[in-house]
Amino acid sequence: MRLFQIAIGLWLCCVGGPAMAEPALWQALRSGEAVALLRHAEAPGTGDPPGFRLEACATQRNLSPAGRAQAARLGALFRANGIANAETRSSQWCRCRDTAAALGLGPVQDAPVLNSFFGSPQSASTQTAALRALIDGLPAGQPAVLVTHQVNITGLTGIYPGSGEVIVVARQGYRVLGRIKSD
Repeated sequence: MRLFQIAIGLWLCCVGGPAMAEPALWQALRSGEAVALLRHAEAPGTGDPPGFRLEACATQRNLSPAGRAQAARLGALFRANGIANAETRSSQWCRCRDTAAALGLGPVQDAPVLNSFFGSPQSASTQTAALRALIDGLPAGQPAVLVTHQVNITGLTGIYPGSGEVIVVARQGYRVLGRIKSD
């Protein structure tokens, strides 16, 4: 029944405008029926510099001041929609960890399966399967936010998200239910 209501909300989105579907997306996230896949906030550039290291943020492409503000706005948006605490997992890249921390939705756990495979596209199918397993293993009935990279989200959903964009995915079947932007 709940998924039927979400489907109706998404149909209304297409007919009556995006604001009509958004409440259904937030309800799906609050109930734990869906998971938020969040591309890290704005971090200028593409990829990472040669020789970057996960343990050294100074060697990576990092959030801009606008990206930090964007992540804080996303956290406020989650709270305004009834999600003050969420199971929050993050890629080990600093731009993802910083985005996840700035959300302010609770403790952030590293999840290597959310790490970018931009530099090793041959691992896309293996890593996407591992992402499905991570989603399957999340605690039932509670909100979950997974902060990751464009390639990971595109690998699972076929959608190319913008920086700081949330793709809402049903936990069962990994269907895309909608998109949420802070700006």
